[in-house]
Amino acid sequence: MQTAALMNFRPVAALLGSLVLLLQACGHGEPPNVPAPGELAASSKQRIVSAAPQGDIDQTVDSATTFAFDVYRKLGSESPNTAFSPYSVGVALSLTYPGARGTTQKAFEDVLHLKLDAAKHHRAMNGIDAALQSRGVGASGRDGKPFRLRANNQLFGQKGQHFESPFLDVLAEEYGAGLRLLDFHGDAEGSRKQINDWVSTNTEQLIPELLKQGTIDSGTVLALVNTLYFNGAWKKPFSANATADAPFKRADGSQVQVKMMSAEDVPLRYADSGGTEVFEVPYQNDEVSMVLLVPPAGKLGELEQSLDGAKVRQLIGMLQDENVGLKLPRFEARTQVELKKVLGELGLGVAFGGEADLSGMTGEKGLRITAVVHEAVVKTDEAGTEAAAATAVVVGRVSLPQFKTIDRAFVYLIRDRATGAVLFVGRVGDPSVAAN
Repeated sequence: MQTAALMNFRPVAALLGSLVLLLQACGHGEPPNVPAPGELAASSKQRIVSAAPQGDIDQTVDSATTFAFDVYRKLGSESPNTAFSPYSVGVALSLTYPGARGTTQKAFEDVLHLKLDAAKHHRAMNGIDAALQSRGVGASGRDGKPFRLRANNQLFGQKGQHFESPFLDVLAEEYGAGLRLLDFHGDAEGSRKQINDWVSTNTEQLIPELLKQGTIDSGTVLALVNTLYFNGAWKKPFSANATADAPFKRADGSQVQVKMMSAEDVPLRYADSGGTEVFEVPYQNDEVSMVLLVPPAGKLGELEQSLDGAKVRQLIGMLQDENVGLKLPRFEARTQVELKKVLGELGLGVAFGGEADLSGMTGEKGLRITAVVHEAVVKTDEAGTEAAAATAVVVGRVSLPQFKTIDRAFVYLIRDRATGAVLFVGRVGDPSVAAN
């Protein structure tokens, strides 16, 4: 490929937010030494540190990638730039999965495309997290501080509520997730703010209010929360002095002036697949990369709809080493989304309704998922990338519908509402009598 051609490629910001945390995200750095709010009531089990079989990890990553693009295709394109962390969503749902039983458990397995049994899945997720936490030793972040990726899991449960030991043990051993007790019943708003403060701390204030008012109420029993924070410097930084205004083609074909970064001799990998250009740009240590999929002008929607796990693997597999000049726009993206509708369409609807069976959490039926809230932020400039994501699965009691009972004789009318004309009128004195 000629250098000049790469210097003039059409970058696409709309897809970056999902790919940066999906394809090659990894990291290093200790979580902030700030305990979660609430009284500690965690399992006595310690986190398992033994290695998971590589084959199980590969299977789990394959399933997660398929799930990622199932969700991505349904998120819509109302915003010009989006950010999405399928890793955070997948972890939050995996935290919830051990509490599901019967058809609800099967729905989790189908939606997450699980190929392994539950124990192997959780151990593989533990292994993936351990691998991510080991990355970036000695590397720098976008802000000049040490490189970091922090993943944290936390349960917040209702005070006085019984939680099943096997459920808590799995989350402690495989996800490092403890249980903190809050008073959702007596102080739902205060509990919401405490969870938000914990999320904000663990995302370095990039996500200050994951849970909006009303997400937590007096019927909340449990909130299962994942946070993910990434901060890495490019292996080859862009010079701020070289950034200049340049044209950028929007997804709808129109053109806008943007701040275009520029760097020479960028050690990247590149491929061209039927006009879709693929770029992999490394961060320091070559352990982390940003992947860009750049379709021909006007073909962004077509590309997005074609993406799935197999397609992504194919494109990544085509990459070859290049050392060329690169121009890339600065960009920021933030998305907050309630995922109940999307996950319901993918087959998890049973977990949200009255037929949900999450009895593995408390030993009793009558629980359902009331919200799945996700927020992700990605900021990229000349120095590198800062990104954060958080996902909360909120579980509450199934509310029995209130009924008004017509249990005595009545008169009925069938009328035209617009004109008021009565079309039929009658009485029902004995519903057991059939019409002749």
